[in-house]
Parts: sequence; structure tokens; C-alpha cells
Amino acid sequence: MSEKTPVIPASNFIRNIVERDIEQGTYTSRRRARSPGDAKHHATGEPDPAKIRTRFPPEPNGYLHIGHAKSICLNFGLARDFGGVCHMRFDDTNPEKEEQEYVDSITDSVKWLGFGWEAFGESHLYYASNYFDFMYRAAESLIESGNAYVDQQTAEEMRVNRGTLTEPGKNSPWRDRPVAENLALFHEMRDGKHADGSMVLRAKIDMSSPNINLRDPAIYRIKHATHHNTGDKWCIYPMYTFAHPLEDAVEGVTHSICTLEFEDQRPFYDWVLEKLAENGLLAYPLPKQYEFARLNLTYVVLSKRKLIELVEKQFVSGWDDPRLPTLVGARRRGYSPEGFRLFAERIGVSKADSWIEYTILEDCMREVLNASAERRIAVLDPIKLVIDNYPEGQSEDCHAPNHPQKPELGHRVVPLSRGLWIEREDFMEEPVKGYFRLFPGNTVRLRYGYVVKCTGFEKDADGNVSVVHCEYLPDTKSGTPGADSVKVKGNIHWVSAAHAYTAEVRLYDRLFKEAHPGAGNRDYLDDINPDSVKTITAQLEPALKEAKPEARFQFERHGYFVADSRDSQAGKPVFNRTVTLRDAWQK
Repeated sequence: MSEKTPVIPASNFIRNIVERDIEQGTYTSRRRARSPGDAKHHATGEPDPAKIRTRFPPEPNGYLHIGHAKSICLNFGLARDFGGVCHMRFDDTNPEKEEQEYVDSITDSVKWLGFGWEAFGESHLYYASNYFDFMYRAAESLIESGNAYVDQQTAEEMRVNRGTLTEPGKNSPWRDRPVAENLALFHEMRDGKHADGSMVLRAKIDMSSPNINLRDPAIYRIKHATHHNTGDKWCIYPMYTFAHPLEDAVEGVTHSICTLEFEDQRPFYDWVLEKLAENGLLAYPLPKQYEFARLNLTYVVLSKRKLIELVEKQFVSGWDDPRLPTLVGARRRGYSPEGFRLFAERIGVSKADSWIEYTILEDCMREVLNASAERRIAVLDPIKLVIDNYPEGQSEDCHAPNHPQKPELGHRVVPLSRGLWIEREDFMEEPVKGYFRLFPGNTVRLRYGYVVKCTGFEKDADGNVSVVHCEYLPDTKSGTPGADSVKVKGNIHWVSAAHAYTAEVRLYDRLFKEAHPGAGNRDYLDDINPDSVKTITAQLEPALKEAKPEARFQFERHGYFVADSRDSQAGKPVFNRTVTLRDAWQK
């Protein structure tokens, strides 16, 4: 992608909402202290310098995937474009074990995509579990205002009495407890006097609401479990649907952007914030939730359950396997942050669920890598070419541009000698019509080198061609006055056998052979592509021997490759294929 060609964003209705809110001054009255807090706390602060505040709130219990990249680019991109800030918030309200490994991986991935959370002299990295004290106060406030009660029904009784989509629910027998009794029981829950599941705190809304999510949803449950951040301080924990709006409010988030499965929860989100604002705990204007369609991408699975199964049953080598849609895997594959950002712009943001073709993501990577990746020569299926009239033991320098469209990147030296490696497909004993590469009697140019004429070949004991012979025309070297003295139709790649770097190269392809793995009641595992990776030994130009981990190149004629970040060693890089030069999956 040329720097002179701007990316025109696809449809993005959320961007339109933000523009409207800024134009109408919806959030200009906000005051914000320099830390999260309630209405009283923020009243002591200055006018918020951020025009908008968004947030990216992953739960630190797994690795981010390509779908998260869309959300990251959306939330951080809106904040960047509209003079705001995006908060990095770890949504760790669940006391289940959460790993520091995931925290580190998530922050690394967000930074790798090109985003950060430092703004207006502050770091906006937050942990939802740090708000447990406020969430508890908020629950007490709802009890005190008659908007919450402690329910002692069993889980099965609650399920039955909740009703159905066509039948209203039934009030709990505990729904009209006195406020004082509810407070006392809630304190007992907090103090560990009751067993897991014996009671819950529920919001008191409307058991006959057509939206089942408003039929007195649970907002606190008992769970005697050690939390990774707060230890054993708490044995009651807020439900996500209750915690989510509170986290947004204490941080001063303006636009809380979620995926469509939270659309039915928005009325409860608004109810919680409105009740607490009426109680004086939160200040207006309140955050607003907006939903967009999550990413549905062909040829991948994004389900956490399926990704775990792929890893644990060793269908892949780990969470960073380059075939997985995890961001750590995509990074190791050689996908670029710029490619992901271009992809997010290109697919846009919509309310409607739709499938995005995987080739769109690959095309974005090709576009970015074509503009940025330096060129190198690689022979992936080598066969020996001997220039019989070239002096034995002699070599000379040929010069190749590092990038054909970027002369400022200069040239590199490619040594030439008597023995070369060429691609096996660049020789045919009996050429087919239209074949212009090497065959007996034909003349071709060695790219960046001389014109050569094929004089013969040798076969091994199995009858396979093992060596091709040729003679070179000394006055035809590329870049010299005689380069154009002989016209040829064929141009082939090569590397000097005496100087080549013999390397392991992994040819990665799509993990699944079907666009919709598991569709039609198939087992998605049956759709795994058996040819998703092929490991070969290739002959590379010597400059590649010094490639640093994550350095990306175009191997001329073959595609884009990256030095593997895990298995490469100093002076001995391993290369992964990122994407071919052209889409090979078009039907």
C-alpha cells in the first residue's frame, strides 16, 4: 500500500455515533479525577481532556485471536482518531484461576498491533478486580433503594420461575424481604457465613418483562475461591453483567462497544447505571453501550473451546502455532500489525452478521508486505546447475535491489560461482508448449547475472534429473553494456551452491480445508487440512543467514516469509511462509 494512497474506511456506524456525540457536546460536561471512582470522586477532578473514552476489556484466561484484533483496532482507533483514550482493562471479576502468562500476552499483542494506553499524562491500564469495593457499595445502594434483594431459591427453582420467551416469570417468595433483612443477609454472604449456591443477590426489576434478562437477574453470587489479585478477601463476586457497566462508569468510559450477543443485556446495563445515578453514586452523563457484529472469518475457528481442543490434542504445536488464528500465532506466521489495521479498516463495522472471506485478510497482508518487505532469493526445490565454462573455484558479485520500488533501500551482493542451485521446475527434459525456461539447447537469463545456454543434463540411478549443465555468455551480465545483446524469453532464479545458506523452511497453509469447518453437523476436526504445513530444506541466498527473528522478506517468485521467532538461532534462522504471492484457494 502506497503512502500516497489513503485507506478509505468501510461503513462504520459507531464512528458516526461518536461524531454526532462530539458535535452535540454530549460528554463535554464530564469531570474526571486522575483515577477511577464514584461521582463524588470525579467531582473533585478537572474537565476531562479526552473527548471520548473507549475500552478494550479482555478476560485474562486465554490468548487473543484475530476477532479480538478487530475490536482492538476499533476501540483504540476511535480513541486515536477523535482525541480520546482507550482504556486497557483486564476483566478479572471471575475468581477462576487467571494466568500472568495471559496478561503478558494480551498486553504484548495490543502493543504489537500499534496501540497503547498512555494518554494525557496517565497510564490507563486497569484491573476490574480493583473495583470490588465499589461494586459491593453499589450492590448495597441498590438494596437500600429497594432495587435488589437476597434470594434463597435453588438454582433449579430460579430457572423454572424465570419463565420462558412466551410465558412471564414468577416472583421469588423472597422478593419482598425488608431492606434491613436483605442488607443483613448480604453482609453474611460477604462474611462467608453461607455456602456456595445457597443464596444470590438479585436486581428487582420485572419478572414479566419480555426481555428475560430483566427478570430479576443475579448480580452477586457466593463463591469461596481465591482470586489471583484479591486473594481471599472476598467470597462473593459480582456477575459480569453487573460488573461491566460499573467498570465503565468508574473509569469515565463514554462509548462501551460490545459484540452483538450483549445487545439483549443493554437494557440491564442502562438500568444499573440509571439507578445508581439516581442514588447519587454515579454522575451524568452515563456511559452508553453499542453493539457491532463480531468477526466471522472463513477457514478458521475462533471458539475458545475448539482452540483449546486443537492445542491440547496436539493438532497444532501450541498457542503460537502459525496456523492458529491467535495473535501470537499470526505474529509468528509473519502477519503484520499494519496488515491487521488495514483489514479492520477494509471490513468496516456493521450491525449485521456476515462472513468475511479469509482471502481479504491475506490480501491485506500481501498489500502491506509488498510495499515493505525486502526481496531475497530462495530456491525451495533445488537441483544443481553447473556452468561448465565458468572457471572452477572462481566467484563474482552480482547486484540485486533490496526493493524494486524503493531505490533508497539500496542493493545487496549476490555471489555467483560455477555451481548454482535452481528450482527443479525451471528445467524440463522435453519442454511443453510455451515453456521458456531451461531445456536442452534453450537460452535463459540468470536473474541479476548472465545469459546461459543449456547444454545437457545428468540423471541419477532412479532416472531423475540430478544435474543440469549450461554455458554462460561472458558479455551478457546484468547491469553491463552487453546485457541486452542477447534476447531471451526466460528468466530464472538461482543461488550459488558454494555460498548458499541451507535452511529449514516451513510452508504454512490454511489449517482447515473447508470454508466453514464443522458445518452441516460435521466434526470440525474432520475438516483439518492435511497439507497445512510442509517442512522442506531450501537453499537461500547468503544474506538471509543473518536474518533476525520476525524479519519479513519476499522470497522472489515464492511469496512472503518471516524468520521464525521461536526456533531461529543466531546465524541459523528458520523461515515460515506467511502468504503466497497469489491466492491459491480460488475455486
